[in-house]
Amino acid sequence: MLRILSISLVFLATALAADLPVREVILYKSGVGYFARSGQLAPGESARLDFKATDMNDVLKSLTVADSSGAPIRGLRYDSSLPLEQKLAEFPFAIAAGQQLSAFLDQLRGARIELTSASDKLAGTIVSARTIAATENQPEREQLTLLLDSGDLRTVDLGAISSLHFPDPKLQAQLKDYLAAVAQSRSKDKRSVYIDSSDAKAREVSASYMIPQPLWKSSYRLLFDPKGEATLEGWAIVDNTTGDDWTNVRLAVVSGRPVSFISHLYEPFYVQRTTADVENAYAQAPVVYEGGVSASEAAAPPPPPPAAMPMQARNMKSLARLSPGVASTIAAQQISNAETRDLGDLFEYRFGQPVTIHKNESAMLPFLQQKIAARKLLIYSESYGQNPMTAAELTNNTGKTLDGGPLTVFEGDSYGGEALMNTVKSGDKRLISYAVDLGTRVGTKEDSGEEDIVEIHANRGFVAIKTSQRETKTYTIRNVDAKDKTLIIEQPIIEGRKLISPKAAETTPNAHRFEVKLAPNATSKVEVVEESSDSSTTLVSSLTPDVLTTYISTKAISSKGRDQLQQIVNQKAKIVAADESLKQTHADMDESTQAENRLRQNIQTLNQVSGQRDQVQTWSQQLAAEEVQYAKLRDQTAALEKQKAALQSELDDMIAKLEF
Repeated sequence: MLRILSISLVFLATALAADLPVREVILYKSGVGYFARSGQLAPGESARLDFKATDMNDVLKSLTVADSSGAPIRGLRYDSSLPLEQKLAEFPFAIAAGQQLSAFLDQLRGARIELTSASDKLAGTIVSARTIAATENQPEREQLTLLLDSGDLRTVDLGAISSLHFPDPKLQAQLKDYLAAVAQSRSKDKRSVYIDSSDAKAREVSASYMIPQPLWKSSYRLLFDPKGEATLEGWAIVDNTTGDDWTNVRLAVVSGRPVSFISHLYEPFYVQRTTADVENAYAQAPVVYEGGVSASEAAAPPPPPPAAMPMQARNMKSLARLSPGVASTIAAQQISNAETRDLGDLFEYRFGQPVTIHKNESAMLPFLQQKIAARKLLIYSESYGQNPMTAAELTNNTGKTLDGGPLTVFEGDSYGGEALMNTVKSGDKRLISYAVDLGTRVGTKEDSGEEDIVEIHANRGFVAIKTSQRETKTYTIRNVDAKDKTLIIEQPIIEGRKLISPKAAETTPNAHRFEVKLAPNATSKVEVVEESSDSSTTLVSSLTPDVLTTYISTKAISSKGRDQLQQIVNQKAKIVAADESLKQTHADMDESTQAENRLRQNIQTLNQVSGQRDQVQTWSQQLAAEEVQYAKLRDQTAALEKQKAALQSELDDMIAKLEF
């Protein structure tokens, strides 16, 4: 019986909805896709769009609905993000898995019900329902007790009931909503959006939106013919992971990376509100008064109200809908160029014929087959080791932007190698390398020149020196093949170095490129000269005369600077001479002091010995002479220190006025 009830209620819960097939798909490199659907709604009918739960934020951010008739759309509904348990908790009954009908009906005591059996029809109010356990003589039975309209109580065997009905429309709606929520929960990852129509006639409705999609990928084939001319084939790899078939859709893929982000619109947000009570809503409380304070003390400001919970900003630019381009005709089973449009920083490849890709399938679609300007050459960087790479210089003369991707090279019917290529705008060019050239060897040698002073300036006691040094890297290239070759040497740019020679054929943000023609069975040499510079600032007072003399002799200094530095050198020499004289006088004073000490010790010793008066007298005379000499040395030292101080003062003044 429960099975009959469930089937009936599920039928009520599952309202038929119109289908809006996918008509157009545009895939972007930012991880999103644009989808356009359209279809006809019957009078009062709703359309249902199914999405993954993780897609709902993007759907709510970008969904646009249009009606060709101009009649208003009544509104959009979508499945809540609440868990099933929380949704079902709002209903006055519960239907558990495997639950008996009597247990369900017992929850509806007081509800009116109509019963139909093979022999009778009954209507009344549910009093109770129960299950009677099986006995030896009877199987398990379910019974329902009703209060009939006549006032009689009757017990009904539910096993004999063929159908039942609840005449209360509110209860019917609750059962319908309950089972709809259960049915939806069977697909835990699916959420539905409903487009309702209030029109009394059929209408054509279209809906467009952005949802997350796998990045479309591009791959290329570069085909060299025997004459060396090149053809470029481009293929777009597209994955359909939406869960819907793309049947005869208008498909386009866009190169570029428009801004795209996730804004949380699907999950409910709640804010914390302040509490405000009506004045005098409570009984008056007793007041306790405190002692007074000085009038100058200001009252403390009232506490601020609680801050609202932060909410994520929802303002954003919606992605513009791209109008379809004019479709070009392509022959079935034949590679042809897709129609392209330049959209500023974006570039669109639109396939001329409708495309069909079933759900959970992928497809390779051709968007380019065109001659391209290509030049075969070699490219070498020191990180490659001994051998350069076989390469090609591609100039994008296709008139289209080439999206980045892997590139496979074929030379005639032979596989040549593989390369990676970044996005190339129309008119731009790129180097690609796809194999190692074993017929060419390259060796390198580095030499550093002497450091030269190129500029010297002085101001307020400081001297600023700018020096330069040249670095030479020599490339020795041996072509062992019996054919001409063109080699591109790629030398990294080092910060602080300036290229002197030779002139670079091309410069990238990270390297200089030099083009070299290689003769058959010959050796070539290329010298790349760079210059690095350095600057330093030093106190002139800390520089020795030898260093200053070096600065004076350089060609980078002006004649004014040379004269000023020479005066400083001469003054430093005078100070050095005065300092040497001071050292000598200090040494003489130390020697005189030592001599006096020896004489005093000798005199003291002989004073205790009789008969040595004459010797003591001689030593006393010598001591007096030493004291006179010491006094002269002391005066001489004072004069020298004064002279040195004057010389130092003059030097400090020269340094302070130094400027060139």
